[in-house]
Amino acid sequence: MSRKASQQAEPCPVARALDVIGDRWSLLIVRNAFDGMGRFGDFQKDLGIAKNILSDRLHKLIEQGILEAIPATDGSAYQDYVLTVKGEALFTLIVSLRQWGEEYLFDKDEPRSLLLEKQSGKVIPKMEARSANGRKLNASNTRVQKLNG
Repeated sequence: MSRKASQQAEPCPVARALDVIGDRWSLLIVRNAFDGMGRFGDFQKDLGIAKNILSDRLHKLIEQGILEAIPATDGSAYQDYVLTVKGEALFTLIVSLRQWGEEYLFDKDEPRSLLLEKQSGKVIPKMEARSANGRKLNASNTRVQKLNG
């Protein structure tokens, strides 16, 4: 089944999202874009990704409206890859993955990078799903309303 057909036929938003950004490279490219990276060579060097794979992922992220290729801001012949509004909306996903990794994949005193709020300089609080009245939500107090059929 083609990628496009699987997205159109799938009634689950999680499955559709994974069709678009569910591979390691795409998420790491988006993470690096949030960190201010925008050049092909910089992505390639930082990630150690093969050029053909990077080119494919960048093309797919542009095709999906997550990144946009614009003329280089320094006036050179290169392009910069920048997040679109749709791409910026992935920030909470990247932060959630980061916080899950910090909690479950590092030893307590193991060094790691930190995500800080620029204004206060403090580590941002753990992200949580909340109800409209502020109650913490989890799998036990939510449900998915499936389509009939």
